This record gives sequence, structure tokens and C-alpha cells, in this order.
Amino acid sequence: MAKLYFRFAAMNAGKSTSLLQVAHNYEERGQSADLYTAQVDDRYGVGNVTSRLGVTRDAATFTDSTDFAALYATKPKPSCILIDEAQFLTEAQVTQLHRLAHTSSTPVICYGLRSDFQGQPFPGSKSLLTLADDLEEMKTICRCGRKATMNVRLDANGERVTEGAQVEIGGNARYEAVCARRFYTESCT
Repeated sequence: MAKLYFRFAAMNAGKSTSLLQVAHNYEERGQSADLYTAQVDDRYGVGNVTSRLGVTRDAATFTDSTDFAALYATKPKPSCILIDEAQFLTEAQVTQLHRLAHTSSTPVICYGLRSDFQGQPFPGSKSLLTLADDLEEMKTICRCGRKATMNVRLDANGERVTEGAQVEIGGNARYEAVCARRFYTESCT
């Protein structure tokens, strides 16, 4: 039976790398995988799933107006649907993907952040944590060596930012994965 999966982590845990490996595994066995990434994430060019290890691949993009139910009502179903930057999905899109997995026997595997730089859930992540049939926390570490579960936003001087819009695209220069102690105290000691 196909399911909706949510594989979540703080930054730099290898989410995109894992997605690219899953796509490769399906295709190496003669099966198809449809890849999607958020159009808003243009760090490596629009429509690219890119690992910090340097592996990249073209993908279809989704926006708030993408209707996965309508798209797959007319399009042949792949062996698997893979979604990077899943935190940017809407609640309605998560419901569409959950329904699609269960009614078309197509696994849907979503990769994304659980929360933003203020510790608040993204709408897509909140819905995925509620509806996903299988949750997997991918792990990475804070600079102190503890498990990193949170993300902090940094300004141009490397100082922590605590206010602002939920979505501000940036990579390692703008965000850092940290442990909960560092998130709350700004120190790992």
C-alpha cells in the first residue's frame, strides 16, 4: 500500500541528497519518479533539486496554486512522487498528496523543514506532521556536536535575527542548524 511520507530535519541534514538518491534508485530499476521543488526556492536556479554535495537535477516546480489532484487526474501516474522543500506546500496540497497516495497507489515522499527560524511550523510541515502516514526525522548536528533540531536566521554580520517574514530564501550564509539549547540561549555551553 502506498503512503504519504514526511522526512524532515533542520538544515544540512541531507534531505535533498536523500531525495536524489531515492529518485536514482527508482529509475535504476526501470521505474519513474516525478520530482518537484518549490518555485520560491531559487538558490540554485528555479526548478533544481540541489544537494550541498554538488549533485543537482531538474525538477518541476510547485507554487501555492499548483493543484496536484488536477495534475494527476490527466497525467500518467509515476512509480513515485518526490517533493523537495515540502515546507512550502499548502495545507490543501498536502491533503491532495495524501489522497493521491491512497487512491492511486503512488508513494509520495516529501522532504522539508519542520519549523522556521522562530521555531514556528510552516503550513506545509504542520499538515504533513498531521497527515503523513510515515514520519522520519533525518539528523544533523549543531556546532557543539548535539543533535540540531532548530534553524536560526543570520544577518550579513552573522548575528542572529529573531523577527521578520517567515520565508526569506537563503542558504548556509543566512541560516544555521542548531541544537535546542543554542536556539533558546544562543550558546551551547
